[in-house]
Amino acid sequence: MSKRKKQSTEDGPAETLRSGVWFDPSSWEWYGSAAHFCCGRWCRFHMATKVGPWLVSTVGEYVHPRHSGASEKTEAEWLKENWPGEEIGYGRKYETMVFRAGKACECGCGLPTIDGSEVDFMGANTAGDARENHMALCRKYASRSNVKDEPRR
Repeated sequence: MSKRKKQSTEDGPAETLRSGVWFDPSSWEWYGSAAHFCCGRWCRFHMATKVGPWLVSTVGEYVHPRHSGASEKTEAEWLKENWPGEEIGYGRKYETMVFRAGKACECGCGLPTIDGSEVDFMGANTAGDARENHMALCRKYASRSNVKDEPRR
């Protein structure tokens, strides 16, 4: 039987975790790039956090270049009328996915590579909900006791 302890985080209440399996928030690594989604470079909202062996990635506010007319003014007008951008998937404007983190990319930014096979997912339609989803999945994967069917490498 495993021991249980309480672990608190800055972003939420204390959670009951299995002894010894906790990636402390101070060890999480944050990146300023979209870490998944083939059109991620056109997303205005992106968060990426490495939590132990996991990469939590959130993207949203997707504006495809066809809406820009090669002009920031045209793009801003389109986005004002279509806030917060196109759907990124069925019925959602933002999505958070969790992947097994791979080696750092070759450009030197440190962002881990992914194999494209997500192990968890949450959708949202507001930036606030997307941020909450991102933090919830970071906390969930900080404690592998909360994770079912850990992927194998």
